[in-house]
Amino acid sequence: MVSSTNHCYVVKDDNILNGEPIIRNTRTPVRAIVEIWRLGVSPEEIPERLPHIKLSQIFDALSYYSDNKEEINRYIERNRIDEREMDPLFNVDSQA
Repeated sequence: MVSSTNHCYVVKDDNILNGEPIIRNTRTPVRAIVEIWRLGVSPEEIPERLPHIKLSQIFDALSYYSDNKEEINRYIERNRIDEREMDPLFNVDSQA
């Protein structure tokens, strides 16, 4: 079931990412846009990395984040990948 939010491009669909906020008619979570933005990429540049998303959708996702930081931060933390899983050459012994 698709649930509307107070944001025109952000919805929650129980069948996509277990109801995590996504951009309408995509499978792109708001958290993905927020994480790219947090890396220092301007909203205007994000569509270069996510070409299926329009600038208006980017701004709406960031607005949703502004209104729902705790929720989106929980999704970001829940989906964080440990460095050892990202880099097969990561040496655990060098961290000691």
